[in-house]
Amino acid sequence: MSNPLTLYTDANFISPYAMSVFVALQEKGVPFELSPVDLDRGAQREAGYVSLSLTGKVPALAHGSFTLAESSAITEYVDEVFPGTALYPTDATQRARARQIQAWLRTDLMPIRQERSSENLFRRPPPLAPLSEEARQAADRLFAVADRLLPQDADTLFEAWSIADFELAFMLNRLALCGDAVPRRLADYADRQWHRPSARRWVALPRPSL
Repeated sequence: MSNPLTLYTDANFISPYAMSVFVALQEKGVPFELSPVDLDRGAQREAGYVSLSLTGKVPALAHGSFTLAESSAITEYVDEVFPGTALYPTDATQRARARQIQAWLRTDLMPIRQERSSENLFRRPPPLAPLSEEARQAADRLFAVADRLLPQDADTLFEAWSIADFELAFMLNRLALCGDAVPRRLADYADRQWHRPSARRWVALPRPSL
């Protein structure tokens, strides 16, 4: 490849946003190198990394001399630039809905993220306190929206898999993989997404600090 790709991720491989881009690249079948960034050491604030990532966050993608941060921007870029499996629906209204789902998952449901860390999805979690009332309300909102979005007897949100399926399933799995009650239909959907080969490759990455 004349312009190689490098994906910068957290060194512990627990970021849902880094995983989303990793899954997207795997689904596309695009070769790339993985470059972990040690967030615990503050490597994301070093000048070399800030020159790559305008926001100083992971993930970031380098495509030749072009660099891009923010996971949803990266997945849209990858989908537009590379052939292969579509990451977003081809229909304009469905594509807009997929982007809405991504935006909603990033800006809402904070109590779930606070009480069910993504770290728990990659190790056997310690005993966890029951969800707070605020987190239970967020979970009920998540279930209600997911139930409306996922057609009955369907494996995916749209006619074909999209990156929105992975991201919705990740949020559901924050609960399901920690032993919280999740409606069976949604739990099964999230489990299917978690067992796609693209996701399993991320899950299999070594995490010595965990």
